[in-house]
Amino acid sequence: MLPEPIEWRGEALELLDQRKLPWEISYYRCEDAEGVAKAIESMVVRGAPAIGIAAAYGVVLAATKGKEAAFGAIERLSRTRPTAVNLFWAMERMKEVVMSSSDGELPSKSEALAVSIHREDVATNRAIGKHGEALLPAEASVLTHCNAGALATGGYGTALGVVRAAKEAGKSVKVFVDETRPLLQGARLTAWELKEDGFDVTVVCDGAAAFVMKKKAIDAVIVGADRIAANGDVANKIGTLSLAIASSRFGTPFYVAAPRSSIDVHVPSGEAIPIEERDPEEVRSFGGKAVVPRNVSAWNPAFDVTPSELVSAIITEVGVLRPPYGESIERAMKAT
Repeated sequence: MLPEPIEWRGEALELLDQRKLPWEISYYRCEDAEGVAKAIESMVVRGAPAIGIAAAYGVVLAATKGKEAAFGAIERLSRTRPTAVNLFWAMERMKEVVMSSSDGELPSKSEALAVSIHREDVATNRAIGKHGEALLPAEASVLTHCNAGALATGGYGTALGVVRAAKEAGKSVKVFVDETRPLLQGARLTAWELKEDGFDVTVVCDGAAAFVMKKKAIDAVIVGADRIAANGDVANKIGTLSLAIASSRFGTPFYVAAPRSSIDVHVPSGEAIPIEERDPEEVRSFGGKAVVPRNVSAWNPAFDVTPSELVSAIITEVGVLRPPYGESIERAMKAT
């Protein structure tokens, strides 16, 4: 059984430290909003939905000191990761409760909302899984990238929620996992959580993905998303665009599984999505050892953008969205 990725203790937030997986299971304790912010920035917790949930609890930790402290926490937490829109979605919801509450009632009201955001995410993931598993055959081979599973969410997962739901429906699913350089979220996290859940899982080098599609009869590529533009362009972990291009070449369906909170209707296209650039040392080193010659530069964008024309469908909690995405996204955002 997988450990809970996010544990709210009332006076503190405990986060499963994903930097240490799969070798060590330990929790990182946050007793204030600054601790949560540092946990997000250092990737103790990662994955757009999980970041939003953790940040919501960070506001709760600040709320005990009053509205000014809560607003300060929202501002600080909003600076942690620029691409994942779930963070800003969660902060907007927390801001509303801060604005509408007195100092005395703020701690309880903010906590109730953060807990609700956490629970909603798990229910949303299960709905995504139910809609998505219908797209897979009874015996399916799936390729995925990075980690869009229970570890990246409140639990269950988005892309991995689809394969979990397929297994629960009695289908046989084999999963090929890109290692996902430079931090190996696929090799360390996805492979670990799928193996723990009893899946047939195989890790491949990022550069092998296209050849896997050619040789292994992949039925679908399924990835998560950190932000989806109003036109259906998708920002996700760096390397996703390469998968989408290869999927188009080999006629493999390319699915994006994400909650509606990952859709940013205020961003018209992927060109307007801010792309986080992380420390080049993450590329220049591996396992704590330098792997790039000294004085050679490295570029480390954390995400890329896949144009909507390469996306076969977007799987959400309210159903499967198809092109034209401008129209289907607009309908989905209005659905109850």
